[in-house]
Amino acid sequence: MSKNLTILLLLFSLINYAQTIPVHKTNEKIIIDGDLTDWKIPFSSPFVIHNSGEKATQNTYVSLSWNDKNLYIAFRSQDSKIVGSSQKKDSQIYNTDDLVEIFLDPDGDGQNYLEIGVNAFSTNYDMLIKCPSQNCGGWNASMAFDILEMEAVSKTTPEGFCTEIKIPFSSLEKIKNGNFTKPKVGAKWKGNTFRIDYGNTTEYLALQPYKSFKFGFHQPQEFTVFEFVE
Repeated sequence: MSKNLTILLLLFSLINYAQTIPVHKTNEKIIIDGDLTDWKIPFSSPFVIHNSGEKATQNTYVSLSWNDKNLYIAFRSQDSKIVGSSQKKDSQIYNTDDLVEIFLDPDGDGQNYLEIGVNAFSTNYDMLIKCPSQNCGGWNASMAFDILEMEAVSKTTPEGFCTEIKIPFSSLEKIKNGNFTKPKVGAKWKGNTFRIDYGNTTEYLALQPYKSFKFGFHQPQEFTVFEFVE
């Protein structure tokens, strides 16, 4: 009975998260300062363990919005033990620091997609993943690519930290073989949002878990769909 109940709960979790993620259009002026008191777009259900769908120790929520110029992402992260520090841009903070991440693959082909990470101290990196697997020649990534005019700010709170990111569409047009076009209502991109929590228990979390149960964020065939809506 206990085993069957566990399986049912896991299946419910996967079904609950197996959905298109809306990116809501906004006419509000969004200031990137890590203060989410003025953020009006609804937040997601909490993140789960990325390769099992199980409940996380500490909750993470994300909200996405857009206008004609930019994509905006806001994270709320509960964190009782923030791990990390202020470092120079493009440091490999994913190996050491609590952080939130977004992967974006506008044309959905699993290549030439973006990875952006921000820690609780506003240190950030932007990486271009040219090829993630042997199917396209083996791992090939570059920190040399910079998203011009990207803004990313985190702010600590009594519960943990909040993060805001602004990604100008104009910079994404420069990705070679990215096949980027500025989104319109109804456009669909592939991607996912993640968190690495190095607190008391290291956990790798995702907004939507991977059905394959394989470990590792770089599985573009498992990316979810971001749909741009009014």
